[in-house]
Amino acid sequence: MVNTEIPKHYTTSPSSISGTPLLTINREATIDLDSTNTFEGPEKLLEVWFSASPLSLPEASVPGGLKVVPSELWQEMLDLVNCKVLSVVESEHVDAYLLSESSMFVFPHKLILKTCGTTTLLSGLPRILEIAALVAKFPHSLANTVRGTATAAIPYRVFYSRKNFLFPDRQRGPHRSWRDEVKSLDRLFLGGSAYMIGKMNGEHWYLYLTEPNTMLTPPATPEREQPVRVLDLPESRLRAKARGMEMDDGQDETLEILMTDLDVENAEQFYLDHASAVAEGQHFQKAHKARKDARKHLGSINDLDGDDDVAQFEAKGLADRVCDDSVDVFSNTSDGYSTSASDEDVTFPQELTTEGHALGTVVSDSSGLSAVYPTSRYPDSRIDAYLFTPCGFSANGVIPSPDPGGSTHYFTVHVTPEPHCSYASFETNVPASQTGRETADVIQQVVGIFKPGRFSVTLFEAKDDVDEDISLAKKKSSKFESIRGYRRADRIVHDLDGYDLVFKYYERFDWEGGEARLGEVGF
Repeated sequence: MVNTEIPKHYTTSPSSISGTPLLTINREATIDLDSTNTFEGPEKLLEVWFSASPLSLPEASVPGGLKVVPSELWQEMLDLVNCKVLSVVESEHVDAYLLSESSMFVFPHKLILKTCGTTTLLSGLPRILEIAALVAKFPHSLANTVRGTATAAIPYRVFYSRKNFLFPDRQRGPHRSWRDEVKSLDRLFLGGSAYMIGKMNGEHWYLYLTEPNTMLTPPATPEREQPVRVLDLPESRLRAKARGMEMDDGQDETLEILMTDLDVENAEQFYLDHASAVAEGQHFQKAHKARKDARKHLGSINDLDGDDDVAQFEAKGLADRVCDDSVDVFSNTSDGYSTSASDEDVTFPQELTTEGHALGTVVSDSSGLSAVYPTSRYPDSRIDAYLFTPCGFSANGVIPSPDPGGSTHYFTVHVTPEPHCSYASFETNVPASQTGRETADVIQQVVGIFKPGRFSVTLFEAKDDVDEDISLAKKKSSKFESIRGYRRADRIVHDLDGYDLVFKYYERFDWEGGEARLGEVGF
C-alpha cells in the first residue's frame, strides 16, 4: 500500500521538526479544479513592500508584520482576485501559499502575489493595503473613494510586472490592457513609473514600480482626524510570528524565466495520465524490490539451525507483510521498472490516479524540478506541488539558507502544457551567491526540463550602491549570455532606482518559429 498522507514534517503537528517549513492542505479548495480549456499561462506579478527589510519594520507595526495576518483574511482578499488557497507551507521567515492560479508569499515586510489565467490581481491590492493597516498596523492613511476601503497602509515600494499575454482579449477588470493596469496603479500611488521592455511587435515584458517611501494618492489625510478600527491579535500569535524578523541577509534579487512553445514530449510529463503512469511504475518497482529483499532475508534465515523456530516465524511474517509496506510518494524515484504478474495483488492507490498533491510531488521529482535546489545542499527545503486535471502543474519551494543566520528564500513554478497555449514559468529569489552556481547554470537546468521554443529571462537585482555604474549591471548580464541550444535574440539593461534590471530573450536553434504574440487588444 502506498502512503499518500503528508509526512509528519509536512504538518503542523507538535511532532514536526522544529524550525522546518510546515505544510497545511485546504482539501475543499481542490474540489472540481480543472484546466481543460485554453488557459492564459503568463502571470501577473505584484510585490508590495512595507519596509526595506524585516529588520526595519515601522515602530508602530506589530512584531512579525504581515506574518501575523490570519490565512482567512488573505483568502478574503484572494476572493477579489478570483483564486483559492490550495495549501500553505509555513516557515520562520516566509509563508508560501499555493493557489488555484499560481502563488503568494508572505514575509514580515512584504507580500508577493503571482496569479495567472483571467484573475483580477490588481482588484485585491486595496484590500492588501487595508489588511496591512488594520492587522499588521503599518502606518496608514484614511479612507478615500478611489480605494473603496476604510484605510490603507503606506507602502515602502510597489512593483508590478507581467509578460505580454497570449490571449489578451480574455482578460477582465483592470487587466484588459497595460494602459488600464497603469491607470489602476496610478490611482493608488503617486510618482509611479511604467515601462515596456523588449520589442513592441515581439516578445516583451511590462514593469511598474514606485520610488522608495511611496506616497498614496490622493495625499494622505492626517490620521488624528478620524479614529481607525484596528484588529487585535493574541499575544501568543504575535510572539510566534515575530520569529520571522530575526534574520535578514540583505540580498534582494529575483530571477524569472518565462517560457512558451514547450517541446511536446517535455510537456507531456505535466499531464495527469503520464504522471499517473510514472507513479504506477515507481509503486510496483518498490513493491517488487521489497518482496525481493524479504525473500532474500527469508532465505538467509532458513540457513539457520532448524530449531530456530522464532526466526523462521518472524521471517514468514515479514514476507506476508511486504505487500502492505508503505511507499512514501514524497521521495519517489524511478529506474524504469515495469509491472509483472507477481505484482497483480499489489493495490495501486486512488490518490495516484487523480489530481492533487501526491501526483504533484511525483512530477516535481521525476521532471527534475526538485533537483534545482537539492536537499543535499538545502536539507530543510520543502516543495509543495499540485498536478491538475487533465494537465497543468504548480509548485512552491521554501528554501531556508543552509548557512547559520541566513534567510529563507523561495522558488515557484507554474506549467500550462497544452500545445496551443503552452507556457511555463520559474521564479526564485535564492541568491546566486548562496547556491555556489552561476545564474546561467540555473537557467540551463530549468530550460532543459521544458525545452521551450522561446523564452525570456529577467534578473532584477538590488544595487550595492545607489550610484553604482550601469557597466557593472552589463557585466552581471554577461554571466548568462550563452545558453546551450539557444540564440540570444534580444538584450536590454536598465538602470532603475536602486535596482539593475537585465532582460534577455532567446530562441531555440531548431525552433520553427511562430507569430509574435503582442499581448494587447487592437494593437
